[in-house]
Amino acid sequence: MTVKQFQVKVPASSANIGPGFDVLGIGLQLYLTITVTIDPSKDTSSDPHNVKLTYEGDLEHKVPLSSDKNLVTSTALYILRANGITSFPKGTFIHVNNPIPLGRGLGSSASAIVGGIMLGNEIGEFKFSKNRLLDYCLLIERHPDNIAAAMLGGFVGSYLNELSPEDDDHINVPLEYVLPKDSTPKDKYLSIPPPQEIGEYVQYNWNHQVKCITIIPNFEVSTDDARGVLPPNYTRKDIVYNLQRLAVLTTALTQEKVNHNLIYQAMKDKIHQPYRAGLIPGLTKVLSSLTPDSHPGLCGICLSGAGPTILCLATSNFDSIAESVIDIFKAAGVECSWKLLDLAYDGAVVEQQN
Repeated sequence: MTVKQFQVKVPASSANIGPGFDVLGIGLQLYLTITVTIDPSKDTSSDPHNVKLTYEGDLEHKVPLSSDKNLVTSTALYILRANGITSFPKGTFIHVNNPIPLGRGLGSSASAIVGGIMLGNEIGEFKFSKNRLLDYCLLIERHPDNIAAAMLGGFVGSYLNELSPEDDDHINVPLEYVLPKDSTPKDKYLSIPPPQEIGEYVQYNWNHQVKCITIIPNFEVSTDDARGVLPPNYTRKDIVYNLQRLAVLTTALTQEKVNHNLIYQAMKDKIHQPYRAGLIPGLTKVLSSLTPDSHPGLCGICLSGAGPTILCLATSNFDSIAESVIDIFKAAGVECSWKLLDLAYDGAVVEQQN
């Protein structure tokens, strides 16, 4: 019997870059890896879908190892089911290694979803394009900024298309139909492919001198809580403020000569960061205290995703910038770690191992 081995690698991501709330994301060189061995001579029937799953990484004691409850494998089961395959092949062994901190604004859920969809595509030998795979992802994660950055890599802008009423009904099914819970009736399991071209994506250039400092506080902020503090409506003044900076930022980060002050000003936001400051002690001071003048090399600073991670773009003095942010958080009673990361320009990839 032929043994098949491959590995799926998916980058972490940072979304809501500066003024690009729900629009801009970047893939980062911190990778979720899914290592797969399919050996039909081995017995994996103890799992309902023929998977022996192991996991290492952040909060590993909390991560479920049953294939219908783990986010990676349940996502893979969705794309398989939507294309006529009800289970993994007999003898499937999956090891997930996840260094991406959970619940910290670095796209851990997006990486797991993209990884699961890539895994199912490889298991089923569907050979779908990345753009088509994003349609599957968007039935699970309805915000494309993290998903697109994790799948495509680099610096990505995205939006959702306006769909027909029929297609709109399809993508707005309850999540428990896509990733079934124990209580979900079997006749409600979503088992048809998603509509085509749910979203649109563009990859911008990026000045390779600009690196990403991620300062990671030691507490989680749930996406639901972070969205819950946002207002239902915004003033025209605040919307225009963000739109003006968004138009400038997507060019400023591509220019051959880095204009630190221009990027810094274009990274400012009035749509989500002011409202989330109450969830993240020290955030207001971090955003107001560090500038290119006070910290040479700094290009811009913002929340990563919904936080609490802080993203600093810089060309030099990485240690001193990180230490300044860490000191502000420490004064607010929050301990942090930090990483210096480059962009993951290739996005999610599958590597054959035999």
